[in-house]
Amino acid sequence: QVHLVESGGGSVQAGGSLRLSCGASGYTVGSACMGWFRAAPGEEREGVAAMDRQGGKTFYADSVKGRFTISRDIDKNLLYLEMNSLKPEDTGIYYCAADHQYWCGGSWYSTRRFDYWGQGTQVTVSS
Repeated sequence: QVHLVESGGGSVQAGGSLRLSCGASGYTVGSACMGWFRAAPGEEREGVAAMDRQGGKTFYADSVKGRFTISRDIDKNLLYLEMNSLKPEDTGIYYCAADHQYWCGGSWYSTRRFDYWGQGTQVTVSS
């Protein structure tokens, strides 16, 4: 059984940084496509970043390019999302997602392609 658990969320001021972590059990980080999504209050979940198997290729939403970085630690079996220059519009619940397909491809931002989800961690950015 696969379990994903996010951590690292919190409250920061605009311009600040946070690093989210996603711990996986029953699943090997880097074995297939994994991603980060977020849901702003009252909004649907949207793709933020994704990474192909073995970190081959990364994908980012236009709104976070240059500010967020997705990475992994194979030894610790963790997926990360480094978030810098945070803005109030980055506020939301952030979710880790994992798939069985190796390559994220053009549908990396779609919630329907991912098989497993964490419970989410809250990120609040104040102006």
